[in-house]
Amino acid sequence: MTKTVTKNLLSGPATLMYPKKKRRFTLLTRGHVDVDINECIFCGLCSRRCPTYAIVVTKDCKEWQIDRLKCCVCNLCVEICPKKCLSMENQYAPPVTDKTTAIYTVRVEKEATGT
Repeated sequence: MTKTVTKNLLSGPATLMYPKKKRRFTLLTRGHVDVDINECIFCGLCSRRCPTYAIVVTKDCKEWQIDRLKCCVCNLCVEICPKKCLSMENQYAPPVTDKTTAIYTVRVEKEATGT
């Protein structure tokens, strides 16, 4: 026990000094789900595969929605996507303060038709 106490007293801090040293995320870090909406075919496989029902896909109005408070970051939606338009970013999403900011919605913009 004395050896452990001495080692801990003489070594540096176990935590990072955040403002001075930024945390480096590994490639395997699961931060948040990101979607490339232009590649999405709105098949809904990701919403059916999600174990927490955090993803809602609306084919009629071409809308993809995720509730970041429900998402358990399991990566199953990314694996099942046939077009590979979903990706798992290794940076965390910004913190949310209320339910309305936790729901991330992406829509396909309607194309302007020229006459």
